[in-house]
Amino acid sequence: MQKISNDTNVEAQQKSTFQGVSDAIKHNVNIINFSRRNLNNVTIVKKDGTKEKYNIEKVIQAIRKSATRMLVDFSEQEIKDICSFVNKSVLDMNKDSVEIAQMHNIVESALSALSPSVAESYRNYRNYKTDFVHMLDKVYQESQRIMYIGDKENANADSTLVSTKRSLIFNELNKELYKKFFLTVEDKQAIKEGYIYIHDMSARRDTMNCCLFDVASVLKDGFEMGNIWYNEPKSLDVAFDVIGDIVMAAASQQYGGFTVPEVDKILAPYAQKTYNRQYDRYICMGLGFDKSKEEALKDVQSDFEQGFQGWEYKFNTVASSRGDYPFITVTTGLGEGEFEKMATLACLKTRQGGQGKKECKKPVLFPKIVFLYDEELHGEGKPLEDLFHAGIECSKKTMYPDWLSLSGEGYVASMYKKYKRVVSPMGCRAFLSPWFERGGAKPADEADKPVFVGRFNIGAISLHLPMIYAKAKQESKDFYEVLDYYMNLIRKIHIRTYEYLGEMRASVNPLAYCEGGFLGGHLNHNDKIKPLLKSATASFGITALNELQQIHNGKSLVEDGAFALEVMQYINKKVAEFKEQDGWLYALYGTPAENLCGLQVRQFRKKYGIVGNVSDKPYVSNSFHCHVSEQISPIQKQDIEGRFWDLMNGGKIQYVKYPISYNTKAVETLVRRAMDKGFYEGVNLSLSYCDDCGYQELNMDVCPKCGSKNLTKIDRMNGYLAYSRVKGDSRLADHKMEEIKDRVSM
Repeated sequence: MQKISNDTNVEAQQKSTFQGVSDAIKHNVNIINFSRRNLNNVTIVKKDGTKEKYNIEKVIQAIRKSATRMLVDFSEQEIKDICSFVNKSVLDMNKDSVEIAQMHNIVESALSALSPSVAESYRNYRNYKTDFVHMLDKVYQESQRIMYIGDKENANADSTLVSTKRSLIFNELNKELYKKFFLTVEDKQAIKEGYIYIHDMSARRDTMNCCLFDVASVLKDGFEMGNIWYNEPKSLDVAFDVIGDIVMAAASQQYGGFTVPEVDKILAPYAQKTYNRQYDRYICMGLGFDKSKEEALKDVQSDFEQGFQGWEYKFNTVASSRGDYPFITVTTGLGEGEFEKMATLACLKTRQGGQGKKECKKPVLFPKIVFLYDEELHGEGKPLEDLFHAGIECSKKTMYPDWLSLSGEGYVASMYKKYKRVVSPMGCRAFLSPWFERGGAKPADEADKPVFVGRFNIGAISLHLPMIYAKAKQESKDFYEVLDYYMNLIRKIHIRTYEYLGEMRASVNPLAYCEGGFLGGHLNHNDKIKPLLKSATASFGITALNELQQIHNGKSLVEDGAFALEVMQYINKKVAEFKEQDGWLYALYGTPAENLCGLQVRQFRKKYGIVGNVSDKPYVSNSFHCHVSEQISPIQKQDIEGRFWDLMNGGKIQYVKYPISYNTKAVETLVRRAMDKGFYEGVNLSLSYCDDCGYQELNMDVCPKCGSKNLTKIDRMNGYLAYSRVKGDSRLADHKMEEIKDRVSM
């Protein structure tokens, strides 16, 4: 530690001034003796009103801690001089009791004269404690709101439940801790004003974001979960149960989307085991070859249907430790084998059949189903065309499955066509960047192949583009200069996040890091997870692209879009540069703003007021999508949004609203068109169900059959579905309900 005598000249001068005061004190023996006699009668009044005897030793402890934080080592004489100064100052107040705040001011004055850097350290510690009081007060206020009013920030969280309320309250505390200890002043200013938005601040300190979980790797040869050893399942029904347990346990240790990719291929081997066992059983019963095969296949079919039904029960009723229902996705449709096809058909049949009382069945929300479409397998006259038609029937009734093209144009299709590797979406729209088995970010050679299953994202941070544009204009700065500033802020937060998460131990998520759920995830419990983060992506998100075009020249994406396209090309290029320079897998992401689409309007209005077609509605447009109120056809919407498709490979989805009533041919035509274009496509309807009589209709507010308003309504939130109404009440925020009301093309 450096001695205080090595401080700057300014500090030396101030020290000299202080020393003069100190010398005067030391030479006045009468004053010192007087202070020793009378300080014993002084009490200090603490912040909570309690009192304690004046004790100079507490001052010594405080100044030593402050000096240590600044790598300063006070001499014993300097400590004595400070104490003399403090003692005299207390006596000069001529009071029997002194407020603690006054004591702090005295100590700070003494330190300022001796070492400004230590005084600053002491002051920051005081502010730190004050900040904590304010932070806890804010958390308390939020807890009261959650307890008695509820919360609609996340459509997947039922804030009427006690467990969810507790989780939401903890999330508020965790969010404040994240802001306090992880973010810089610059970061906090940017998020406070609304230029950037850090998603999921309540969870980012603890864990990672979306993932493609490698269930097959965990199952193979058995695994340990919760100190219990699970043997690999020997039958299909047990496989469904065990996978359900794995998903619920692992999904609780993260936030964001949890995808089980190519679930048909995962389940097929266990279906084969059940078939073999049942076939042998029926042969032993003397049923003969053909009859034994028939009965064994019936048993497998039954296990598939009961297994998917069990998942729908579990995934929609059992909340995670976070208090919400985990955002679980399964992808399916590529398997050509008998049991793989059976798995896909059973998954679709179960979803289409719905859950509930016999007369009041309706589709569930989880798992989200994504159909993996290959023209060579699912096209007209191709071997899996029947799966395609089954998927269309399910989509037009339940809005799922969403459709992912593996044979059109663009990034996802190119990975499949070249390597036969599927880039499944993580949750509603996030996609991973390539990571090669031997070469990492770049292929080692022509034979190197990318791996996607078992990888994850560490979080997303979004740019509020209209806000950034308005700031640039107000300050007479170049838009791209201001944009660069906020992109660099995001970049630095991502770098710190990689570094911070890398210090976590594998024990925080054993199924992922120790049992093979993640790529390279066979660590010991006490190992740091840093080696696994190289293949993890980090997202730069964008919102309100339509409003950016509006604020630029008063035109929408439908009317123009040239400037919006220019900006997206610039951001995409910049992200690629950051990726190359930093060695991390950054990606550009079309943000699915849920609560954010309302928050950003409020932030814009506070700073720049109400601007027509920018902040005059209670919500902004999501991602690169056209405004929901545009009077355009589904084909027009596909083409307009297609301009931005290849620029957002870190996360995107395209969806159109069908202004028809369960028209099979219309849905089929538009889905095939989207698959030709290489899209990840969602079918968007507005589903309504009467909970009293079971009547179903598109977008009703009162049941025409029985007159009930006790309805369940399902709408597309963004890339996923949510209840816009449950038993007559909405789980969605008001601004989101306004957006749903305005929908024409979305």
